[in-house]
Amino acid sequence: MLLSAHGVSKSFPGVLALDDVSIEARCGEVVALIGENGAGKSTLMKILAGLHRPDTGSVLLDGEQVDLHSPIDALHRGIALIHQELSLCDNLTVSGAMFLGAELRRGPFLLEREMAAITRHWTSRLGLDVDPQTKVSSLRPGQLQMLEIARALRSQARVLIMDEPTSSLTQVEVDRLFLVVQELKLKGIAVIYITHRLSEIETLADRVVGLRDGRNSGELHRADVSHDALVHLMVGRELSGKIRRPHQPGEVALEVHGVRTRAYPNAEVNLSVRRGEVVAIAGLLGAGRSELLRALFGVDMPLDGSVQIAGDSLPLGDPRKAVSAGVALLPEDRKSEGLLLSMTVAENLSLPTLHRCGWWLDRKYQSEVAEASIQELGITCSSADQLAGSLSGGNQQKIVLGKWLATNPKVLLLDEPTRGVDVGARAEIYRRLDDLAQDGLAVLFVSSELEEVLLLADRVLVMRDGEIRGQLSGDERTEKNIMLLATGAEVS
Repeated sequence: MLLSAHGVSKSFPGVLALDDVSIEARCGEVVALIGENGAGKSTLMKILAGLHRPDTGSVLLDGEQVDLHSPIDALHRGIALIHQELSLCDNLTVSGAMFLGAELRRGPFLLEREMAAITRHWTSRLGLDVDPQTKVSSLRPGQLQMLEIARALRSQARVLIMDEPTSSLTQVEVDRLFLVVQELKLKGIAVIYITHRLSEIETLADRVVGLRDGRNSGELHRADVSHDALVHLMVGRELSGKIRRPHQPGEVALEVHGVRTRAYPNAEVNLSVRRGEVVAIAGLLGAGRSELLRALFGVDMPLDGSVQIAGDSLPLGDPRKAVSAGVALLPEDRKSEGLLLSMTVAENLSLPTLHRCGWWLDRKYQSEVAEASIQELGITCSSADQLAGSLSGGNQQKIVLGKWLATNPKVLLLDEPTRGVDVGARAEIYRRLDDLAQDGLAVLFVSSELEEVLLLADRVLVMRDGEIRGQLSGDERTEKNIMLLATGAEVS
């Protein structure tokens, strides 16, 4: 046995995160760790990687008990963690981030050429085509995720812990990562793999360990892994009920004419979304999807074009006016753009609607808004006064969605709406979006998960190089047709 934890428990103020949990990983084995948001997966991995110390229980490496005092201590012992929430320093270069804390030196001088060459090797292996001198702050979330993975691979770890490694990746990048994981197995490296994408577990896992409410919920071996078995291991119940019902689109709620973004200054976007309609924007990473949503909401000022909400012209480049007009945006990066992590759940949920209180903060109103959203979206927290930054990534995502739904928008823009959300909560969000569409809300969302696109969308718009290259509806909505349009081919 390469790495194991036995009887591990861990408490935080008001929360028992882990209760007598055990896990094992052998050389050349991929162990998938699954559970709903808040089940304790990330806490367990942080203990194995030296970020937290267990209250009780033991961690063994090569059969001997170890006391991991820090992530550096764990890394020196051959344990590397790829975080779910990206932890790169924005002010560094790609090469600087790759070697942070492990810089190559000759005396007092940094060996920048050597570090750049090694950086190119690992980033190119993952298909990340960026100059080592590029600033981390200029990278997109998907590129940041690939850089985190490259950092961990460079460390030559014996145990590699991957916490939601594909949450920001396109299918092409996911496939490339899977090849790397198979190579790691052949080299005898143990991989502990956390994901909410059950299809990835079916593809990769040799064994599956389940957590539920901070306790072990069972284990599956390769021959027993199936979608239904995984769902039962995670949630302990059947997830029934139809996700999407037939929608009856009404009048046009969002109309976009000739919008050009700074990412693609020569490409124009024209589209419309009707009330009661769910429209997806698909495409490869870098196609301009996120940039379009940011321009529609006013976060970024478009170079040209016009936007109308329910027939009224929307002033561009002003998020406040967008919100007043009935537009809401769930951003791709919830950590830096969607939440105030040092504020409570209640404060975050009520933030966009506080103007309704007038000059004085109405704590009763704030509490009512928070409790309604917590119940409606199933946000797992000890209370509405818990800090948002202490919640799991999936629960943070539900807070971002809840705060915008509290504004009663006419048009809801979502960028990767279920990133880092477990299968149970994902189904709840899907049903909520369907309910909103049934009530007449216009929904426009970006997703890199084709299964999600096909499940939710009435129409699929495929972007490439900043332009809408095709529209698919009805029986035309297939993964093959989406990929054909996304790569520049024609749909036959």
